[in-house]
Amino acid sequence: MVTGDDVRRIVSDLPRAYEALVRDRAKFRVGRIVFLSLSPDETVMGFGYPKEEREALVAGEPEKFMMPIPSDMRYQWVRVRLSAIDYEELRELIVDSWRMCVPKKVWTEYLEKNPS
Repeated sequence: MVTGDDVRRIVSDLPRAYEALVRDRAKFRVGRIVFLSLSPDETVMGFGYPKEEREALVAGEPEKFMMPIPSDMRYQWVRVRLSAIDYEELRELIVDSWRMCVPKKVWTEYLEKNPS
């Protein structure tokens, strides 16, 4: 099982990403764009994900993924239960979400330094 500390460890390696506390929730941003958030108890992580693909993601693995809360349905957003994923899957979800928010140049430089 992964934790909020694992989330922070991964985010700390991402250029331009930072953490902010907003109404008892850890939110992770690039500039003013939130690409990731943790529930107050840090058991659920919301993350940026293409709207047109999220229903398939949730339907394919409902034990892991959940649709966003109704007020977040308009955003490119989905949620995951941290207890249902491992560290590598967490890292992939975070990096993909962050990638949606940074300029291509930042992503390319990151990829050159972190091939995987």
